[in-house]
Amino acid sequence: MKDFVVYTALRFGLFLLTWAAVTGAWLLIFDEEQYGLTFLIALVLSGIGSYFVLAGPREKLARHVEARAGRMTSAMEERTAREDAERSEDR
Repeated sequence: MKDFVVYTALRFGLFLLTWAAVTGAWLLIFDEEQYGLTFLIALVLSGIGSYFVLAGPREKLARHVEARAGRMTSAMEERTAREDAERSEDR
């Protein structure tokens, strides 16, 4: 859970910084507010940037999710084997 919170916070922070930079640049260049457009531009740029900048935290989160899925799969297989053994004993 910690890895998810850290990655999500970093992703959100990167988006906010990108949106602030894009909005600031837009205001300097065009001298008018276009928050909707700058939001969309920042969304695309932060998405692209997070691919490179947040690769480490994303990999850590992926390893955590994969390990948890492996544990859940093992537990499910163990329960299934136990149920199969109980059924074969009942026959």
